[in-house]
Amino acid sequence: MSMNTLALINARLLDPATGTDETGGILIKDGLIQDWGSHIKADTLPDGTDSEDCGGHCLAPGLIDAHAYLCEPGKEHRETMATAGEAAAAGGITTINAFPATEPVIDDPSLVAIVARRARETCPVNICITGALTRGLEGSEMAELGLLAEAGVVAFSDGQKAIGDINLMRRSLAYSTMFGKPVIVHAEEPNLAGAGVMTGGRTATFMGLKSAPSCAEAILVERDIRLAAMTGARWHAAHLSTADALKSIRRAKEEQIDVTAGTAPHYHALNDLEVGEYRTFARVSPPLREETDRMAVVAALKDGTLDIISSQHLPQSADSKRVPFAQAKPGVVGLETMLPVSLRLYHNQELDLLPLLATMTVAPAKLLGLDYGRIEKGKPADLCLFDLEKPWQVDGTQLKSKSKNTAFDGHLLQGRVLKTLVAGKIVFSLQDS
Repeated sequence: MSMNTLALINARLLDPATGTDETGGILIKDGLIQDWGSHIKADTLPDGTDSEDCGGHCLAPGLIDAHAYLCEPGKEHRETMATAGEAAAAGGITTINAFPATEPVIDDPSLVAIVARRARETCPVNICITGALTRGLEGSEMAELGLLAEAGVVAFSDGQKAIGDINLMRRSLAYSTMFGKPVIVHAEEPNLAGAGVMTGGRTATFMGLKSAPSCAEAILVERDIRLAAMTGARWHAAHLSTADALKSIRRAKEEQIDVTAGTAPHYHALNDLEVGEYRTFARVSPPLREETDRMAVVAALKDGTLDIISSQHLPQSADSKRVPFAQAKPGVVGLETMLPVSLRLYHNQELDLLPLLATMTVAPAKLLGLDYGRIEKGKPADLCLFDLEKPWQVDGTQLKSKSKNTAFDGHLLQGRVLKTLVAGKIVFSLQDS
């Protein structure tokens, strides 16, 4: 037996792809899953196998983060692929989908190759790449989608910039159908959202902050659903946050239009009151919503209207947050807290564990066309071991991300990643961190 054989035993195996929830183990050889199931036990292992007792903790496929900004190249003072990879591993994430808002923007196939090579050299987890939908993310001219697809991007997006030109969006969606890649959008009508820094409502009025009406999200969602129906494109709303937009998605799915939607932990866990005394770490785009919208996000996760939870990881420098609220740049870091914050849904009995994990494994894998997100023989052993009950308090200064702008600083969470493996290699261990 090869010395590269490892068995993880006495684990609660959780695989959303097959509906598995049972006690058992996983046998790993040369970085691949050789076998797994309830029959993998200490007394059934082949001779010479190294084993690790998981203590009954949860062992699941490594998480896939469908929406993150890694800042490299060009913005390395905020994050690098190396630091993002360390943060992802600490959060049980084994694959990150990197968005194109870099300097230069990833709108050229040569940049795709450069970023992919840099990721292989420096990042401990897998990285896939989303290419720009328009040149320079400027929303005025379509990028070379065909060349980007040939270079290996998994999707097209303008990141946090919504395309206001409806004809450009129509052409982009139509052209994207030639390559089978999804178009991922920031769903806020840009002219209506304008320079708003909070969602419209009592809190924004009380605080004297310029607001963006929540209907800006639903208006763009309705527009793009009709365009997706007309063109047959694969369309995905990245981080929905309002009840009205979710109603539109629910109706589109009933009409069998090829749309999917996601949200982020801060939209299902926080509301606009989190801004408190002008807390810039709680400034995000789209803004945190009122409690009725937060509850609608939870309900949409429960009934399947929302397919995906992603981190919406957007590091910002300290200087860009240590300013008056209206001047602060939006964004939070979220790689390390995506799973623990989302486990609130399980602990609050709002979502069962397997459906919750599906939003961070098989669902993003399906969206991005990735052969990850499940426990399967012959596949890379990308795995996440976590303690479902372990309590801890978020301390932003201790996060592994280069930037520390977490909206959950000081929050008490229940559930923590103990170990993360990528291709059978341990890339994070809580006891060693």
